[in-house]
Amino acid sequence: MNSIERFLATVERKPVDRPACWLGDPTPEAVPALCDYYKVKDIKELKRVCGDDFYAVEIPYHSETCNAIFAAFDWYMNGSNVDTEHRTLTADGCFANCEDLEDVKAVNFPWPDPEKYIDPEECRRLVEEAPSDKAVMGMLWACHFQDVCAAFGMQTCLMNMVAEPEMVHYVDDHIVDFYLKALKIFLEATKGKVHAILIGDDMGSQRGLMISPSLISEFVIPGAKKLVELAHSYGVKVMYHSCGSIVDAIPLLIEAGVDVIHPIQALAVGMDPANLKEKFEGQVSFCGGVDTQDLLPNGTPEQVAAKVKELRTYFPTGLIVSPSHEGLQADVPPRNIKALFDEANKIY
Repeated sequence: MNSIERFLATVERKPVDRPACWLGDPTPEAVPALCDYYKVKDIKELKRVCGDDFYAVEIPYHSETCNAIFAAFDWYMNGSNVDTEHRTLTADGCFANCEDLEDVKAVNFPWPDPEKYIDPEECRRLVEEAPSDKAVMGMLWACHFQDVCAAFGMQTCLMNMVAEPEMVHYVDDHIVDFYLKALKIFLEATKGKVHAILIGDDMGSQRGLMISPSLISEFVIPGAKKLVELAHSYGVKVMYHSCGSIVDAIPLLIEAGVDVIHPIQALAVGMDPANLKEKFEGQVSFCGGVDTQDLLPNGTPEQVAAKVKELRTYFPTGLIVSPSHEGLQADVPPRNIKALFDEANKIY
């Protein structure tokens, strides 16, 4: 099987020769050691030689205030470039002091138009750089729950979900519309060449959900479902990301049509493979499972290989073996990444 066939079989929980694997998106600080260990010049070459089945493409976005689609909204309305190291969900956003819907509208927030900032030709070029046998995944993120938290400030937003839901829905609807338009631009430009997109929202803590399932059902799932339906209309699979313990939200994500749940945060409550298999076998596929909190940074290659063997026992298909966080940190020894891929790439 090539990577595309392996990925599609995994999503559909059909037999595979060996698990599909994804390195994720290592942080810039982690890349040099990995490249040095594998004796390659850059991350693209690294992914070709390590056994990664995916070629991830960040959907290109270039505006006056940012160069990343996940930071497209200038919630402080000060023209700042809200880069990945300085963006936050907890600082007061421009809607922090709003008391009703009229106040929200009166802010006159300049909602960005993705058509102005996404170049279809650049989308095509980035996707066409992918090796012909790799599963291409567009990284849209579309974290509309996290965005709406940043728009108000998280504490204020969560209170407004209960006290003034109309305000939250108004802002969230604008955010979702932005991501739907962005996704359509990307999928139109790359029609037939993209196999998956990654979207998601961090809804989980180490012990459980950050908000109740009923609030997730009201504020998170409708937007997710629209994005899933749009992707599926182009024949594209959807991987949904949320860190933490989200076991109680997985049924809602399944109902929304999500194909793959990412990242199986291995040490979070209820996210162990035995529990996920028991509750959701045959209903959805998963990605992740190799712990990045303790095992990958502190374990031995033998322990990493043993974990991959265990995961393969629970999920002979339906699992993309991957670190349990896509942003691999610099504290993970490259030898442990090699152990992960070496074991996952074996054909038993």
